[in-house]
Amino acid sequence: MIVGVSTDSVKRHQNFKRKYELPYTLISDTDHRIAEQYGVWAEKMMFGRKYWGVVRTTFIIDARGVIARILTKLEPEQHSEEAATAVAELNG
Repeated sequence: MIVGVSTDSVKRHQNFKRKYELPYTLISDTDHRIAEQYGVWAEKMMFGRKYWGVVRTTFIIDARGVIARILTKLEPEQHSEEAATAVAELNG
């Protein structure tokens, strides 16, 4: 099962899902509670300005509910391929 979580609104999730024809569930975490629990809500910097946001991260959770792999610092273009490879390795 694949579940996407971001701090975007439900409306933005609906539009994104429709635009890219995504077959999986997207969860809106506008209060960033889930992001904080997973440790991916962090202070970031862009153009010398500090702000708080989500660090792009993929958690691969096994059938027992245990985090088996954490993928970080992935470029959006390679993200899905890297995640698919990690899942395939897990399922061996």
